[in-house]
Amino acid sequence: MLSPDNFIPIKFYDNLTKQQLQNENTVKYAVIIARYQDKFVFCQHKDRSTYELPGGHREHGETIFETAQRELYEETGATQFTLTPICGYKVEDYGVLYYAEISTLEENLSHEIQKIQLFSKIPEELTYPYIHPFLLIEARRRNFIKF
Repeated sequence: MLSPDNFIPIKFYDNLTKQQLQNENTVKYAVIIARYQDKFVFCQHKDRSTYELPGGHREHGETIFETAQRELYEETGATQFTLTPICGYKVEDYGVLYYAEISTLEENLSHEIQKIQLFSKIPEELTYPYIHPFLLIEARRRNFIKF
């Protein structure tokens, strides 16, 4: 349960500068709120029983958009999708939050992802319960999603 004792402050940014977005040491993460067949797509890591939004660390030489594309494919099997930036955010490091509408999924998943699960509502069993709900709320506030 969320309480002020376990709240992790998250700051949201309408615009990160081009310089910030290009700097691999500044913007380190991409997280994607993905929908497929009108449902939210959550991943289950093979070492966990909880669910998480697709996303991850930026690799050397990638743009943050390329990170989002790669992570979405690796963690969900999405091969055809639209990907739209929602906003920048900062927990400890900067990241970019994206929204994806997936039209085609393949069955091959990254070695670290056990399965994906489709949900009509946000699952309660989240891997990052002090971060992901706030990212989802911000996406809803910006009219990207409804729940």
